[in-house]
Amino acid sequence: MSMSSIDLQIMWNRLIAVVEEQATTLIRTAFSTSVREAGDLSAGLFDRQGRMMAQAVTGTPGHVNAMAESVTHFTREIGAQNIFEGDVFITNDPWKGTGHLHDITVVTPVFRKGVHIGFFACTAHVVDIGGRGFGPDAGEVYEEGLLIPITKFAEKGQVSSLLVQMIRANVRTPDQTVGDMYSLAACNEAGNRRLQDMMDEFSIDDLDMLSDFIIDSSRKATLNAIAKVPSGSYDSTMTVDGYEAPVHMQVRLTIEGDRLLADFDGTSGMSKFGVNCPEVYTRAYACYALKCAIAPDVPNNTGSLEPFHITAPEGCILAARRPAPVSVRHVLGHLVPDVVLGALHQAMGGTVPAEGASALWNIQISARPSDPDSNLPGREVLMFNSGGTGARPTLDGMSATAFPSGVSTMSVEVTEQVGPITVWRKDLREGSGGAGTWRGGLGQVIEIEPRHGYDLFFNAMFDRIDNPARGRDGGGCGGNGRVELADGTKLRGKGRQKIASGQRLVLSLPGGGGYGDPARRDPELVRADLAAGYITPEQARNDYGLED
Repeated sequence: MSMSSIDLQIMWNRLIAVVEEQATTLIRTAFSTSVREAGDLSAGLFDRQGRMMAQAVTGTPGHVNAMAESVTHFTREIGAQNIFEGDVFITNDPWKGTGHLHDITVVTPVFRKGVHIGFFACTAHVVDIGGRGFGPDAGEVYEEGLLIPITKFAEKGQVSSLLVQMIRANVRTPDQTVGDMYSLAACNEAGNRRLQDMMDEFSIDDLDMLSDFIIDSSRKATLNAIAKVPSGSYDSTMTVDGYEAPVHMQVRLTIEGDRLLADFDGTSGMSKFGVNCPEVYTRAYACYALKCAIAPDVPNNTGSLEPFHITAPEGCILAARRPAPVSVRHVLGHLVPDVVLGALHQAMGGTVPAEGASALWNIQISARPSDPDSNLPGREVLMFNSGGTGARPTLDGMSATAFPSGVSTMSVEVTEQVGPITVWRKDLREGSGGAGTWRGGLGQVIEIEPRHGYDLFFNAMFDRIDNPARGRDGGGCGGNGRVELADGTKLRGKGRQKIASGQRLVLSLPGGGGYGDPARRDPELVRADLAAGYITPEQARNDYGLED
């Protein structure tokens, strides 16, 4: 059948609906709150070469863009001769998946009339994968949990009982973790059903022509967008908290016509702790930042990602070597866009936002009975929390919003339902947005207490405490983050710590940087901020010169 470009474009649009239903199935069937409530997942369709054709809008850039690379590892290691109808593949290898053991990637080959034509793939974060738990304290990846090499979760429709038994024996939440794996497989199956329906409707039996059209069109559009950026070399540096020592992040962005290279040479070496970032995750977020600014309207797929060339010297903290600990690789990974956009701002002034809180303030809580002889059960609770984004060239920053990860904050009601904790407070944090013509987004204040009979052990994985988000073009810095007890006792920003029964943990999340000279902010906006409690009277007076 001969197909016009209009036919192909219609099918391309339909694929977006197919993968969205794929992602929705995962959200509706997942066991972990991080997937059901926060959307910490990705879903996509790949051709039989392992090239990503379409991705669900639901999901995180770190998952999606890393998954775009990971499917090729599956095809190479499984081998075409070992791919059968009814197979389901799985891994959580940080260097071949999405950067740490808590993300499980499941790939399902697609067959039509007995012929292999492509793959569906999806990724989700599981609350527990064994080891030390989700936190930065491990010295090697072996301590961080169970690593599942690329293998078959199911072969010809038969689930591997041995693999399931091994997983159940190595995690604290066996029903939940294994349940999520089945949810991932169901997610891909839902996508397959909708794809088959679409192919029936358009009377096609393979994806080759459609895949070439999607990838070639997207590549061409992205190259054209890059060519519009002024050629040159642009450098940017940023210092962030790290764990045992501050981390220096450095990038040189080189643009020559339609060629773009981001090189992280000069970045700090690896940490002894789990804040290291595999290069696949660094590439994922660097590509995301560049694509958002340069080619935001081009759909995300292998073709639109290929023109962005990202390199980091092996052994630096953004290209960690196996077996480095990488459990909380998201902390530095989520900060990568800020340093990349800092370089791009020099080429595209008035386009990119100021720095934001950026890194999620995830908190993994292990609730344990205060009396070890009691019959109270232990619980694992994971909360995703967001600070403020940086102000934009013509708009204020967004408060308590996850950028660049894009995940949702879990509701208090759901969090309290899954674990023995009480969230006493969850407010926007007054005064935490950086001053500017456009104000930075606010962080939030969260106050947590263990319920009667429990102590809490939490893994802190927070940044922007010693090094706040910087403003742009004269804008002020966002507010620093703080971690403390309700009585004012200061706690560490990283590592496992205890909150005893009767104590309260207070998290003050950082705000985003401001954009432009504060003196140029509309006085009516300053008055509105003051009335809403976004800024203090002192800030209104000292930062903006408001006297009345």
